[in-house]
Amino acid sequence: MRLIPPAVLAELYARSDVRGAARALAHLAALTAGVLLVHTARGHWWLPAALLLHGLVIVSLFAVMHEAVHYSAFRSRRLNELAAWLAGFGILFNATYYRQFHFAHHRYAQDPARDPELLTAPPPRSRAAYWWRVIAIPYWRARVSNLVRLARGRFEGLGFVPGPTQPAIVRSMRAMLAALIGLAAVSIAQGTDALLWYWLLPLALGLPFLRLYLLSEHTGCSEDDDGLTNTRTTISVWPVRFLMWNLPYHAEHHLYPSIPFHQLPAAHRWLRAHLRVVARGYVSVQRGLYASLPRAPRRPARS
Repeated sequence: MRLIPPAVLAELYARSDVRGAARALAHLAALTAGVLLVHTARGHWWLPAALLLHGLVIVSLFAVMHEAVHYSAFRSRRLNELAAWLAGFGILFNATYYRQFHFAHHRYAQDPARDPELLTAPPPRSRAAYWWRVIAIPYWRARVSNLVRLARGRFEGLGFVPGPTQPAIVRSMRAMLAALIGLAAVSIAQGTDALLWYWLLPLALGLPFLRLYLLSEHTGCSEDDDGLTNTRTTISVWPVRFLMWNLPYHAEHHLYPSIPFHQLPAAHRWLRAHLRVVARGYVSVQRGLYASLPRAPRRPARS
């Protein structure tokens, strides 16, 4: 697709260790501020709000993992791999596995028969299914299941994972499992509940918002290979664009997956006139999606 002139596209493809490091350090600062906020709030009535704010920053680590999996957060391949693994660990999502899952998603975006996002989590067809997705129980179940299965080398039903990549995924999953067990052992030995208050509880509170965010990317778009109609770009406020590393420019990302996060706003200016699914805010997207769903799954008509 030649929607962006080749000379401009060459500039947009430029990755930067400096821009990546600056955004990563800012994200780390936000996480640190969240920990301090929760620590200060303990014992006060506004603790739930502090936990939620911190949780929103934690779940936005998904965007760090996503960008680094594309090797576009930094110029350095090693920095991308390290950032992806650490960010994924923060949301209990293994980046080595996610890389294969996500590349297959890009290759077969919105193909009901081959897109792993649709195969593992089909769009909700009722309001009950919508809320089941939002409360994030399927997310927790999938993360635990993948951790146990893939650490044992069990890839049944995951045809989108190429055979040559499976040993690396097994090693990565085992490293993640060992790290989790190590953290739990240290916490028990030290008699501390820090992991609960500063990580797991905020993560649990933030995950429903991540599920809503991800639901906005493709749900309700065309189920075909037209990148102008099968992905939604959402014009959002600066804090969301900042925490999500400009991923709300999602159609732009799918059309040109190698454009790094800091160049997506510029790509949007070139592509805006061509995009067919552009929303003004995530609240309006969710209102529209929810209003389109029946209260119960539709039953096939009797012949």
